[in-house]
Amino acid sequence: MTSARSFASHAAPPAHTKLLDDRRFRALLPDEDWGRLPVATWRRFSKRVCDGDSVVYVGRIDEVMFSDIGWWLAQAARLIGGPLPTGRDTGVPMIVTVTEDAASGGQIWTRICARRSSFPQVIHSAKRFDGPTGLEEYVGFGVCMALRISVVDQALQFRSAGYAVQIGRLRVPLPAWLAPGEITVTHRDLGEGAFRFTLDVVHPRFGALIRQSAVFREAVS
Repeated sequence: MTSARSFASHAAPPAHTKLLDDRRFRALLPDEDWGRLPVATWRRFSKRVCDGDSVVYVGRIDEVMFSDIGWWLAQAARLIGGPLPTGRDTGVPMIVTVTEDAASGGQIWTRICARRSSFPQVIHSAKRFDGPTGLEEYVGFGVCMALRISVVDQALQFRSAGYAVQIGRLRVPLPAWLAPGEITVTHRDLGEGAFRFTLDVVHPRFGALIRQSAVFREAVS
């Protein structure tokens, strides 16, 4: 595991990392929108490592909010692998690993969220460049979420655009009453190698359910 000391490092990326050769995310945005992003954000989302290799980001959680319904939603989501945060601790480390997946042509994301009173929570998901919007996130048990990306106030946003259960080649859309609401992930560059990752879950009827925010830097060995 990468030490939290790497959080403050500004060293060069590992030699196997290929910079600015990945157009998968850029292809999902108009050129004008992509051009409104900070250069540092371009580089993070244009970086592609060799198949099976990973990029590691080390950060610290500085904001967590659950409504009562949001708390129970996060617990219930454990039945499909626990894709939502369950801890309330702030000031604790969080590590995100992005690994190239040769089999799917996408990326496997692993999030390790530290907790003061128990083992860390580990969240797995896979981003695949497929589906109705060109980008989907799979969280386990066949559950997938279509994503639309956009640029809002110089930040890159990933917003849910429908949920489905995939069984082989069959895709069954989830009805609105089973959906957790709108999920938005925001990547905002902070300068000097740092960025903020924010997760928001908002239900059309019950309002804000979950919010988690953390500040990261890329770790180096």
